[in-house]
Amino acid sequence: MIPIAKPIIGEDEVRAVTEVLRSGIIAEGQKVKDFETAFAKYTGTSFAVAVNSGTAALHATLLAHGLGPGDEVITTPFSFVATANSVLFTGAKPVFADIREDTFNIDPESIVEKITPKTKAIIPVHLYGQSADMKAIMDIAEDKDLIIIEDACQAHGATFEGKSVGSFGDGTFSFYPTKNMTTSEGGIITTNNKDVAEKVRMIRSHGSKQRYLHEMLGFNLRMTDIAAAIGLVQLGKIGDFNRTRINNAKYFTKSLQKIKGLILPHVDKRCGHVFHQYTVRIRGDLSRDEVVSSLNKMDVGTGIYYPLPIHKQPYYKELGYNDSLPVSEEASREVISLPIHPSLTMSHLETISDKLREIIG
Repeated sequence: MIPIAKPIIGEDEVRAVTEVLRSGIIAEGQKVKDFETAFAKYTGTSFAVAVNSGTAALHATLLAHGLGPGDEVITTPFSFVATANSVLFTGAKPVFADIREDTFNIDPESIVEKITPKTKAIIPVHLYGQSADMKAIMDIAEDKDLIIIEDACQAHGATFEGKSVGSFGDGTFSFYPTKNMTTSEGGIITTNNKDVAEKVRMIRSHGSKQRYLHEMLGFNLRMTDIAAAIGLVQLGKIGDFNRTRINNAKYFTKSLQKIKGLILPHVDKRCGHVFHQYTVRIRGDLSRDEVVSSLNKMDVGTGIYYPLPIHKQPYYKELGYNDSLPVSEEASREVISLPIHPSLTMSHLETISDKLREIIG
């Protein structure tokens, strides 16, 4: 089976973890500080604060901005549920704007339609490794005095007009094993706001700046030195990882472009797309589920990200969400992600393309 995702862990990562284990300092320590410094430099931001998951990064950043009951945060329904759940964790309300049909990212025009006097922030998601339209979104935020918290959990190294995602507002990244780089589990917040960085550091460590002095309510969201050691090695490799993903995507686009009923990924010319996923749409008389089943029987792994938009999830329906967001709903019925990770060989790429042509075209 050609897997849909595969973390790449080499001897460099093994040695880095072994070094930490032998040091005796395995919780948050100097490796975490080194990783934060390196990741801030990578994204071109002033500060980076490491935590134990991408969800924690979103949650802590929202809290650092004081968001809570009575506030509304506009985001996309076409994302992993953690994007919206993190808003609920604070007591604020997620409000869903629809997505663009071409990029699957949040539609700035829909954002404008959803703004109310209660709106305090926007969370754009840089889905599948491609930046949302940050020019339009930043213009809206400036005009309406709104906070921007970027969900860049799938977009390590992605850019918009040459600028790194995670540097427009406050950025949040995940290092789950299937991401473009990993720390096994973990997340990080990037910001140019010193106050936000300080508050996030307190929130991740029980509201404390110094040991046993607690100035606010916080949590235990710390990253370990074990995870940070892996992250430092992976950060040195992500350039190569992303170049391979981009080249794999170019191969698929060239190989699959003539298949009728198959819509290939659209790349906004302003964006540096890092292809966390290579996501196609199945249209016409074709059945998405039959295509998935056939590929799996041919030992080609696939993913559907996401089969049910957040506003249609059972828990959100219980909360009273009954929005009509037709573009998101249509996308959830049509998308398939193909393997794109750097472990793929040319033989794998040819096999995936051949099998897809055999099934569809």
